[in-house]
Amino acid sequence: MTVKKSIIIIGLLALLTGCSQQQKGNAGVSNEESREAKAMMQGVWLDAETEEVSFRVKGDSIYYADSTSMPAFFKIIADSLVLGSGTRYAIEKQTEHLFWFKNQNGDLVKLQKSDDDSDASAFIHDTPKIMTYTHQVKSDSVVLYNGNRYHWYIAINPTKFKVVKRSYNDDGVEVENVYYDNIMHISVYDGATKLFSSDFRKQQYAKFVPANFLEEAVLANMEYNKIDAAGLHFNATLCIPDGASCYLVECLISYKGQLSMKLMEY
Repeated sequence: MTVKKSIIIIGLLALLTGCSQQQKGNAGVSNEESREAKAMMQGVWLDAETEEVSFRVKGDSIYYADSTSMPAFFKIIADSLVLGSGTRYAIEKQTEHLFWFKNQNGDLVKLQKSDDDSDASAFIHDTPKIMTYTHQVKSDSVVLYNGNRYHWYIAINPTKFKVVKRSYNDDGVEVENVYYDNIMHISVYDGATKLFSSDFRKQQYAKFVPANFLEEAVLANMEYNKIDAAGLHFNATLCIPDGASCYLVECLISYKGQLSMKLMEY
């Protein structure tokens, strides 16, 4: 190898190394949290037009005025407000008393910091309320088919299993609400003989409900539907809390005590 070629190769390697180091340096800067910007965020923020309370920042968390929204961990990175979920909002302007950003629709949200100590009273719920989507319900009945008496029994039992639902508040900011899921129980008797007895959890319906829907859904209800030659039909309802979206799945219990399920509607 000639001296000239060696010099060229060494120069190219140095250039590539420099570019690589510069890229790493830039990446480090772009992902670095601004402590100064976070410090300016501390306090209660109001809508600049309506002067209604929007949220309160305390430490690393954003607290919302309603009693059901979970606090959101956040960072200020470069020119973005970054929530713990990874959702980013572009910051248009930030000072000690002003905070302007674009929400998930691209609308400009203008906030101003409150100087009224009484506004902090809107945040008495540091621990948000976890909602139960239904109350405990028990129902049973006796049905007849081909001269036989079948006694069915349903119990809807609230649990402590948490379901997180993500939505957007009036400012177009992502918030999380937490609900308790339910366990359903069905028992079926032929006279004094137990044909079937089992609990149902929402995970058992994964074959019929898309994973992203099931993650935010609760097993909301279980109802008896009918009896026929195939057996006793029960309908399970899986819903997004406070939403219109639901899946209806039939649970069929045969006279031999066998369970089968199929999707009815959504």
